[in-house]
Amino acid sequence: MMRGRSDGAQKKRLLTSVGIGAVLVVFLYMYFGSKSNGESALEYGSRSLRKLGSSYLGGDDNSDLSSRQDVKFALEDGDGGIIPKSFPVCDDRHSELIPCLDRHLIYQMRLKLDLSLMEHYERHCPLPERRFNCLIPPPPGYKVPIKWPRSRDEVWKVNIPHTHLAHEKSDQNWMVVKGEKIIFPGGGTHFHYGADKYIASIANMLNFSNDNLNNEGRIRTVFDVGCGVASFGGYLLSSDIIAMSLAPNDVHQNQIQFALERGIPAYLGVLGTKRLPYPSRSFEFAHCSRCRIDWLQRDGILLLELDRVLRPGGYFAYSSPEAYAQDEEDLRIWREMSALVERMCWRIAAKRNQTVIWQKPLNNDCYMERPPGTQPPLCRSDDDPDAVWGVNMEPCITPYSEHDHKVGGSGLAPWPARLTSPPPRLADFGYSNEMFDKDMETWRQRVDQYWSLLSPKISSDTLRNIMDMKANLGSFAAALNDKNVWVMNVVSKDGPNTLKIVYDRGLIGTTHDWCEAFSTYPRTYDLLHAWTVFSDVEKKGCSGEDLLLEIDRILRPTGFVIIRDKQHVIDFVKKHLSALHWEAVGSADSTSDPEQEGDDIVLVVQKKLWLTSGSIRDTE
Repeated sequence: MMRGRSDGAQKKRLLTSVGIGAVLVVFLYMYFGSKSNGESALEYGSRSLRKLGSSYLGGDDNSDLSSRQDVKFALEDGDGGIIPKSFPVCDDRHSELIPCLDRHLIYQMRLKLDLSLMEHYERHCPLPERRFNCLIPPPPGYKVPIKWPRSRDEVWKVNIPHTHLAHEKSDQNWMVVKGEKIIFPGGGTHFHYGADKYIASIANMLNFSNDNLNNEGRIRTVFDVGCGVASFGGYLLSSDIIAMSLAPNDVHQNQIQFALERGIPAYLGVLGTKRLPYPSRSFEFAHCSRCRIDWLQRDGILLLELDRVLRPGGYFAYSSPEAYAQDEEDLRIWREMSALVERMCWRIAAKRNQTVIWQKPLNNDCYMERPPGTQPPLCRSDDDPDAVWGVNMEPCITPYSEHDHKVGGSGLAPWPARLTSPPPRLADFGYSNEMFDKDMETWRQRVDQYWSLLSPKISSDTLRNIMDMKANLGSFAAALNDKNVWVMNVVSKDGPNTLKIVYDRGLIGTTHDWCEAFSTYPRTYDLLHAWTVFSDVEKKGCSGEDLLLEIDRILRPTGFVIIRDKQHVIDFVKKHLSALHWEAVGSADSTSDPEQEGDDIVLVVQKKLWLTSGSIRDTE
């Protein structure tokens, strides 16, 4: 009996100890996991990585893939729907992972790519079973980014700890390391003394009033190819011009990361074999300043792609040795390039010193007058110039539609009237002017509601880089025009190709498939707006969990996500908040929105700032 009573007492003491330990663990988790201050750091293991199937680093190629087929978002434990209590943290060396532009993946998959065609800089996405299922850690000592407009000229060095460009381009004033910051004097490969002076000189070449490149609102959207750290685009903003600054993840690594850290619109991409992810006639002005592109290759196919995205009467400013040098090779390139653009019906609008500016024709007259058999040919009548996702470039000239030919131009209002004026291409979708106006008013009201929910957490300079993950006509971005932000408008490759309406309104954006990772670095956007994006991904049978992890990768620490979707989607997201280290900061239902569609619910969440234990040790 004594032995039995002793065993019972030991069991009681054991159970009591376990109970106390469990309460202590719960208390610590609740205390550290629920801190609402976005600038306080949570600590997680720095070398944690969970692998599903095989990872980029290798694994079992015969793994069962059925677990990744999320046809319906799982909400409850059991029945195959396991809600993670936490996501592991990726290895520190993946802090700048871009899943669809990952050289390690290319090498591992042994893809046979033509390096001369830049295929290795194009998108190559991992299959679902090869994706990382972990949170991307910030670099050691990461700080909340400097606010715009100061960020145009300086960023924290710890956020992008790469200084090789400062040394490599030291004579060109790209960037300078100064203590804890990286300073951007505004120089570039061809404008060492400042982008502002260079931009004014281009406007002067074209005889624009007051040397202002916006030409009284007629030039609004600009395409800067091979943009470096995007100082050209950054200095255009003060003239009410917005540039899509494009560069690959090449030997000048992190140039686009620097651009986005500065608060300047930019996108990772390359002129390779695929069409650019922009519709035809998107830009009034294109720019290349020693962008190191061979414009003559493959019968001028890259210049023809540039022609596709330029509007009627659009300009291409080319600053390069070929425009002025007198050595034999440069003269040969200049002669061949001049002959090519002449056959494309471009004319020289201005030429001075190291820069030549060509202009595209306003209508089809020149194309029709070319002798039979002239190269490059006109594109086939069945070629859709707005089909871009995964579509190969074609070495042909895209003629104008009958309407544009008769009008002799784009027919767009000057900026800023362009933002709220129904564009001519609206008719391509069967939309009336009244539908356009109603869409604008609907999103104006919704943005007012969003800012009401965000107001306890933000000030006037909290947000700068914003992404609308399903932009439709761009009215969400239009409603933000009075705020000091810019918006990357994303249009799905599967839905109506309304991105051309976005550009016709003087906004910018890109085409994308949210079953894949976006072409940007981690921690590059302050706010993401997801209007029924999760529902769309669910319908396609893609993983909602993968989308959550991708949103987290893109989002800056202390940044926000606005999710507008069905109740079951909101419930799905809420189940993952703790695992993602996100915090709900506001919500609204259909009763608070007279324009609410169906049973849409709004959830606003904020991403907490956390550092790995390795990061903390490195900064001590």
